[in-house]
Amino acid sequence: MNHFDFLGKTKYFLPVSILLIIVSIVILIPQVRGLNPGIDFTGGTEFTVVLAAPVDTATLRRALGEIPAGETDLSTSVIQEIAGGGKKVITTQLHVEKHRGIIDRIEAVLHAQFPVTEISRRSIGEQVSRELIRRGWQAILLAIMVILVYVSWRFRLRYAVGAVAAVLHDVIIALGLFALFRVEVNLATIAAFLTIVGYSLNDTIVIFDRIRENTKLSRKSSPFNTINLSVSQSLSRTLNTSITTLIPVIILFIFGGVVLRGFSLALLIGVVIGTYSSMYIANPILYTWTVKAEQAKQRG
Repeated sequence: MNHFDFLGKTKYFLPVSILLIIVSIVILIPQVRGLNPGIDFTGGTEFTVVLAAPVDTATLRRALGEIPAGETDLSTSVIQEIAGGGKKVITTQLHVEKHRGIIDRIEAVLHAQFPVTEISRRSIGEQVSRELIRRGWQAILLAIMVILVYVSWRFRLRYAVGAVAAVLHDVIIALGLFALFRVEVNLATIAAFLTIVGYSLNDTIVIFDRIRENTKLSRKSSPFNTINLSVSQSLSRTLNTSITTLIPVIILFIFGGVVLRGFSLALLIGVVIGTYSSMYIANPILYTWTVKAEQAKQRG
């Protein structure tokens, strides 16, 4: 059966991946650029606005964006609608101690431009934010560890290492792009990164399962040919799944608004890179390990 030489192309793609990972790690260093944490991770001020009549969220966001607030873009504030639009919860990155003047200006603008009957506010402390940061990254690291254990049990350790390498590859590059373009990282983004982990693993496991089946069916075939054949057999399913997933993600990215921009961008990057890494990161690692194991067995 004719199939595409995926492993043969690794010599072109692997250096690109290594370069992207190195650049991403450098960009992620706070002294170089670092991530752009949202209010979930930095603390801020939350306004609860009670309205006499429903107000469109887009109109409210435009009004906030016109308020001068220094380096803070108030149009990116998180706005939640409660009670059919009769109440809005506006979450900003403004700290009461540092931005009291801007906070007072926001309340004045809301009273002047909208049918506001009551405004209350509360401060989101930095201690709570630090706890959210810790728990968010713990969730991602725990997911990766569980993947390592599960795939080792379901397949073998060499498969697990390949799968985890692909997941780390995807997450690091996605974080690097977020840092490069200063996209806000919040709790929704962490959820998206966990989704990336699952999506990348799903593609990789499908290919690994086919590799294991083909290895049993044709034990005389070389690991090189078996892996290439398995990827080729899974390619149609992989591409169909990726394209089907990309359609709603792209629509969400375009029409989801500024609040969902980071979430949808993370998914968009994850689908593209996850599809790539399942073919050009996980499989070369599995192939190299398998060849070295066979050579060691022959020498023994």
